[in-house]
Parts: sequence; structure tokens; C-alpha cells
Amino acid sequence: MSASTERKNRVAAREAGTDKKTIARREADKKAARSKLRWTVGTILVALLLAVIILLNTGFIYTRTTAATVGDRSYSPAELQYHYVTQYSNFMNQYGAYASMFGIDTSYGITGLASQPCSMMGEGKTWRDYFLDGALNSLRQIVALNEYARNEGISLDESELAELDEQFAAALDTAKASGISSLDRYFTLQFGEGVTEKVVRRMTEESLLASKAMNHFQDSLAYSDAELEEYYASLNGERDLFDYAYYYVPAARVETEGAAEGEDAEAESAVTEQTLLEARMTAEAIQMAYQDGSDIEDPTERFNAAIEAEFDGDEAELITAASGSSLSELGEWLRDASRKAGDLGIVEDSAHEGYYVVLFLARSDNHYPTVSVRHILIKAVPGEDGSYSEEAKQAALVRINEIRREYEEGEQSEESFAALAEKYSEDSGSNTNGGLYEDIYKGEMVPAFNDFCFAPHKHGDIDVVYGESGSYAGYHLVYFVGEGDLYSNVIARGALSSSAVDDFLAELVESFPAELARRANMVK
Repeated sequence: MSASTERKNRVAAREAGTDKKTIARREADKKAARSKLRWTVGTILVALLLAVIILLNTGFIYTRTTAATVGDRSYSPAELQYHYVTQYSNFMNQYGAYASMFGIDTSYGITGLASQPCSMMGEGKTWRDYFLDGALNSLRQIVALNEYARNEGISLDESELAELDEQFAAALDTAKASGISSLDRYFTLQFGEGVTEKVVRRMTEESLLASKAMNHFQDSLAYSDAELEEYYASLNGERDLFDYAYYYVPAARVETEGAAEGEDAEAESAVTEQTLLEARMTAEAIQMAYQDGSDIEDPTERFNAAIEAEFDGDEAELITAASGSSLSELGEWLRDASRKAGDLGIVEDSAHEGYYVVLFLARSDNHYPTVSVRHILIKAVPGEDGSYSEEAKQAALVRINEIRREYEEGEQSEESFAALAEKYSEDSGSNTNGGLYEDIYKGEMVPAFNDFCFAPHKHGDIDVVYGESGSYAGYHLVYFVGEGDLYSNVIARGALSSSAVDDFLAELVESFPAELARRANMVK
């Protein structure tokens, strides 16, 4: 090919865009364009990632998006998380020792709930679902009661808000003592991401207002003595208390035909009509011996003597203060209105395998006045093994008597006693209200305390009594305030009020449907 021809071809190629330089330049331009596109997309993704990080750090997603709605009220993931963790904490505080019996593996804490089936919720549901459901139900009540409060003109007053401030200040002290500098961090560690002081305060204020509204409704309930008596009578003795003794006479079991050697003897034997009849005759023999033993004045001793005549060395089982609802198959006989002390009867067991011989001793229908007292408790200091030495008890007694002298050297009024209780008492259940306990019923307190309450007293009587239970040992200085309503009325009023509150809440929350939103998945 001649030089002139090559030159012509190169010119033609340049004009057509197919020469090497043009092709190389085009490839470079394309490469630069692709690089620019990747840089632009990458920049957008980085910007989006930075935006998400900024939103997470500022709590926007946790606090400004919606995880649940209740009526017209929206709740953020952080707010729902707070109530979710609260539900879990309340459950564990009440049933924690038995968590495994419910099927909860606590080794993973709250984060493991989503993978643990909850039989109480049905197939495919987990414990996370259970506590989320509880959180939603709690929110429905709170929203409904807050609306009721607004309609009734109920609000938190300055003293209640000031008390809340004190609680948050105390929480901050606790946080700092644990090396945590802020309540935001403290509550986030407790409840989860996004749960800050502001969130907890808002949720707490809503809960407090709901409680105040509920108390307002309960205080509006009133029942006449006739209504209370009618309700208590309708219980048919279920809340009465019974003292009785019983002895069980089992019917002998007879080996059935075909029982192979070495097999379970119990499974291969049965009660027959004949052995059941023999058991009945034995029970009647005990009953006859009891009736013939009138020379023994005490019914329980006479009953035991009758049992021993048939079964050498055996005695009746003595039961005291048993609730009428716990009497099982003996209930019908014991609750019979005609029953009187010393009556002895025979009751066949529900399995038809023997007979109970039952001695009726006493029945309390709870128609006695409750009492109110104030008290000051000084506890004995337990040793390393948890026991209480005589020296520790003596030290508590010395201290309580010092407080008694301080009271007796003062004005000796209920107000001055209440002030001493708030100053000295170690009973956390009453040392913020002057040591006051109201509507005390028989058997509610430890024995010596109970004896003081129900001995004859007048207003202002005091005494020192010893108390001990599984949680403490120590001495009480007790101040008798006076008698209250009949305990039967207290029981009836409590039941009627509880039923009224349940009906009130059920009707109230109907107007506030609840629904989980997509952001509920952030709750862990």
C-alpha cells in the first residue's frame, strides 16, 4: 500500500472515529464516566449511612417514629421498649424463681425472648409476643385513664410532681454511685436504646396520672351495709375460716386377677365394694367411740381417743383457720349452717376409696371489727449465716425501749408517735406514713403483734412486742389507734370494688384500639 493511500485511510478512520487514538480516548472517557458514577453512588450511600448514624445517635428513629398506636396516641420504639421491659421486669419480680416452670430461659435475659415459645400465647408465639401484648394492654389502660382524667379535670399537682423530681434525683444518685454520669445513659442501660430520662419521665407521668384517675373512680364507689352483707352471704362460707380435725380411713385394695409377679402392685389392685364397706364400718366405729366418750370434755382429745381404739398410736390431723374455699370434699359438710362445735361426721372421698371422719371445731364468719395501729420496728442484726443471736435481739429490745421512753417523755399523742415512726422505724412498708396499718384482720400479722391488735384496748394504748418472720426478727412498739369496719364488709367491699373497676376499665379501653407498627421490630 502506498504512503498516500495509508494517509487517506488514516484520515478516513479519524473521520469515522475508528482510529486507535479515538478509540483509546473514548475508552478513557467511558472509564472516567463509570468512575464518576461509582463515586457519586458511593457518596450517596456514605451520606445515607452517615444520616442513619446521626439519626440513631440523636435518637430520632427511636423517639420520633411510631412503633405502636393506641387510639389517636402514637408511641415511639423507645416508649414501647420502656413498657415492654417494665412488663418483663414485673413478671420476673413476681415469678422469677419459677421462670423455668413457665418455659423461660433467663440465661439470655430479655434479648432471648424472641426465640422462646410461649405456650400461653398459642402456637408460633414467643415470650417476646407475650410481653409486647402486655405492654400494649398496659398502654391501652394508661391512654384510656389519661383521657378519663382530662374529662374529669384530674391532673398531677405540684406536690406529686415534686415527689417525682425527688425520685429522679435519687435515681441519678444511684446512677452516679454505679459510675454512670447521666440519667440518659442509666435508663438506656436499663431499658434499651433511645430510652432516655425524657422518655422515662413522660411515661412515668402518664402512669401516675392513670393511677390517680383510677383512685378517683374507686373513691366514687359506695356500698351500703346491706349491700355488703348481701354480697358476703352470697359467698356461702367461702371466705369463712374453719377449725376442724379429720382422720382418713382408706379401704383396703385387693389384688386383681391376672396380676403378673413383679408388676406394679398398686396398678394391679383395686378397692372392692366389700373393702369399702369395711372402711365405712371402721369409720362408724370411730364415730360411736367418740359419742360414747363423753367423759372426755375436750372434743379433739375425745376424737383421738376414739381413733386410737381402732388404730393404735394414730391421731387426727388438726386444721386451723382454713378458708372455706380450700375445704375440698369436706366443704359441704363443714359449711352446713347447722354445724356446731363438737359435731362429728363421716364423708366418703370423691374417689370412693375410703372415708373421712371429720370433727367440726369452730367457724368464723369474719363479722368482727378490723383494727388500725401505728408501730415502730427495730430489727435485730442478722449474723453472717442469717440467724439472729440473743445478743442481737437484746440490742433491738434495748433500742425500742429507748424510743418508748422518748415517746413517754413527750406529749404522748398519736401525732408524736407518728413522727417517731417516720424518724426511727425500720419497716419500709410504713415508715413514710407514721407507721400506720389500717384494716388489720386476724392472722395478718406475726403472732405477738396479732395478739396485741385483737386484745381489748383503747385509743393510745402502747406496748412492745416481739416479731419474727422469714425476712426479719425484732421488736415493735405498737400504738393502738382504734377499731374499723367489720372484716366481712372489708372483704365484700374489696370484691365489689374490684369487679366494678374491671367493668369500668373494660368499657373504657374499648374506645382505644391498639396496633403494633413496623417499628415495633426495634423492640428487643
